Amino acid sequence: MKRENIKVIRQLLKLFCLVYFTLQLYSCSPTKSISIPEEKEISVWMAETKVPTVGICIIEDGKVKKANVYGSIRYHSPAPVNTIFNIASLSKLLLSTVTLKLIDKGQWQLDEPLYHYWTDPDVENDPRNKKITTRLVLCHKTGLPNWRGHEPDGKLNFAFEPGTDWKYSGEGYEYLRQAIEHKFHIPMETLVDSLLLKPLEMNDTRYYWDEKMDTTLYADRYHEDGSPFEMEKWYEANASNLVLTTVTDYGKFGAFVINGMNIDKNLQKEMISNQAILKNGKEFGLGWVLLKNLSDGEYAMVHTGSNAGINTVILLLPKSKRGIVVFTNGDKGRELFGKIIENSLEQGKEIIQRME
Repeated sequence: MKRENIKVIRQLLKLFCLVYFTLQLYSCSPTKSISIPEEKEISVWMAETKVPTVGICIIEDGKVKKANVYGSIRYHSPAPVNTIFNIASLSKLLLSTVTLKLIDKGQWQLDEPLYHYWTDPDVENDPRNKKITTRLVLCHKTGLPNWRGHEPDGKLNFAFEPGTDWKYSGEGYEYLRQAIEHKFHIPMETLVDSLLLKPLEMNDTRYYWDEKMDTTLYADRYHEDGSPFEMEKWYEANASNLVLTTVTDYGKFGAFVINGMNIDKNLQKEMISNQAILKNGKEFGLGWVLLKNLSDGEYAMVHTGSNAGINTVILLLPKSKRGIVVFTNGDKGRELFGKIIENSLEQGKEIIQRME
């Protein structure tokens, strides 16, 4: 080989090395993956908690990476990946997200009083009803109870002046739902379907048992001792509860949130800004529990759902564009999803401790 050619090759190699190491120096460190425990270990935890079915979806790089369902359901053993769970209060996030989409479009206002569109008959004579806004609903500061049916008189009453304290409220979401429906003259479930479910291709998600619901795919609910609850069916939408979906579908939703939901960045910042301080350093944003200042500089967006025989969770880490969704169908499912999160994320134990 000629000396000139050797010289050119050496120069090219030097240039390649310079470019390579420059890129390594200025590039971000690789995103850590979410490592789900082995199926044998998950099976042991399921046996300990007497939870027959658990669904897990992993989000990495802002995309659904994989979804698995472990255990069995009434008509399928093993349970298929498209097993349908009742996700309890994770239902709220669908309405909160659609509401933020409406705000982004200029069709709804975050701080406009809801009485402009709807006033619940139970509180129509209470002047405090005029202070309820979308912001206060999404951060649970309306002063309304979780459910009026649990109140001594079975009616909606204010526990405190709206905006002055925090109290988790499913009724608040129902109040928002009524206001939106009265303004747009569209059922909430139709609005959610058009603005969220269809665009994200969440084809296995529904608010109630419609004609397309495959009963054989439903994960029945189970008591703490492992005995089944009687199967329930419902035929009306609820803003706060009872949405039926799969871990894959809800993982698509989680990825959508991580990627900004196609809304203005200022509104995104508002969503994760502190609206209420809870115990153990938790904050509440617009729709989400916020765990800030984690040990690795990350922050988490979290929501859980809990009904008799149901425990569900979604956990998002927006900075690293990762997330995990866990659905369970047992009374001790919270203990189970805690073990899964603790053993799947490097900051899992810290997150679970702060969620308590």
